[in-house]
Amino acid sequence: MEPLAERMRPRTLDDYIGQQHLVGEGAILRQMIESERVSSFILWGPPGVGKTTLAYIIANRLESPFYTLSAVTSGVKDVRDVIDKAQKNRLFTKNNPILFIDEIHRFNKSQQDSLLGAVERGIITLIGATTENPSFEIIRPLLSRCQLYVLKSLEKDDLLALLDRALTKDTYLRQRDIEVRETEALLRYSGGDARKLLNVLELVVEAETGDKVVIDNATVNLRLQQNPLAYDKDGEMHYDIISAFIKSIRGSDPDGALYWLARMIEGGEQPEFIARRLVISASEDIGLANPNALLIANAAFDAVMKIGWPEGRIPLAEATVYLASSPKSNSAYMGIGAALEEVQRSGNLSVPLHLRNAPTKLMKDLGYSEGYKYAHDYEGHFVLQQFLPDGLTSASFWHPQDNPAEARLADRLHALWKDRY
Repeated sequence: MEPLAERMRPRTLDDYIGQQHLVGEGAILRQMIESERVSSFILWGPPGVGKTTLAYIIANRLESPFYTLSAVTSGVKDVRDVIDKAQKNRLFTKNNPILFIDEIHRFNKSQQDSLLGAVERGIITLIGATTENPSFEIIRPLLSRCQLYVLKSLEKDDLLALLDRALTKDTYLRQRDIEVRETEALLRYSGGDARKLLNVLELVVEAETGDKVVIDNATVNLRLQQNPLAYDKDGEMHYDIISAFIKSIRGSDPDGALYWLARMIEGGEQPEFIARRLVISASEDIGLANPNALLIANAAFDAVMKIGWPEGRIPLAEATVYLASSPKSNSAYMGIGAALEEVQRSGNLSVPLHLRNAPTKLMKDLGYSEGYKYAHDYEGHFVLQQFLPDGLTSASFWHPQDNPAEARLADRLHALWKDRY
């Protein structure tokens, strides 16, 4: 018998649970599917949120030839073989053949390059699924040819709806006398992952040999005694442990950060993933309170990429301790957030004429660059002038925080700008 998760895989959008921002009434993917005009796209989200299911639903709806590849086991030859088959079949179908690549982030550059021509010429419609940030893992030319859709972990109501559907619709479970008294442990272990919820449910039900199955927190906990050192780098714990790692750095606890770093190393996490998170933390959480943190994090990233495991653990540990021990500031992070909110609110405001470039005579005649004051021509390499668009001249985005480094920056800006900073 098929596993419960496979038996409950939705076949239509109406049976699909979650991701209403993509497949709800009027949402972008539903419109695309219902119009039967699907372009290549990449689904980014944690495990068990319906990426593969969505690809199958689209293929069924469009009645297109459907090819699947796993980036874990497939090479360039496999990609080319599928493209050759798709090119032959597309002559006999209304819609382009669909190529679904699971874990597309695991494809190397040459494998991703082999997809470019087929996607660009419309030989295939590519649907990729990834649990990693495509900006880091997918080559830019391929990413530019695909839409990107972000899937979210399932909410409590989504999981409860899935649980009810499994108990009332699955042929095997309907034959069992199942009473659900508590769902807290069931939901906690699933962690927003539909597949994990169904696997836990199946495990609990199959473990009960009596006529009646009672599902409560104690029963679920009993059936799911886990190895405390377990680390699924493709699953929920992957996200939990990296979260604990970053929060330990943010909370200035080098011991905690080193412990979670060790958990990731022991679990086989990719070193570049850890190094990227250190770079992000150095920018987001330490920032201007200690600008050297970003230099250290970048140096650790370079060292790890050069030497790999096991020696890579040393520069990672060095950067981890340095970042955790550093003073903290998120003023730059908050500042760019405030600026982005203003851009979204006010739109494309005109660049003041004196700040515009004037490479041609026509532009000069139109007043481009006229009145601009070259800062280096003035005492202290500074002169008062307007740098924000008209209407935003009093806007303030960056606010220095309480640490010695930013206090020095704030003092300098106040001396230059007086009341503005």
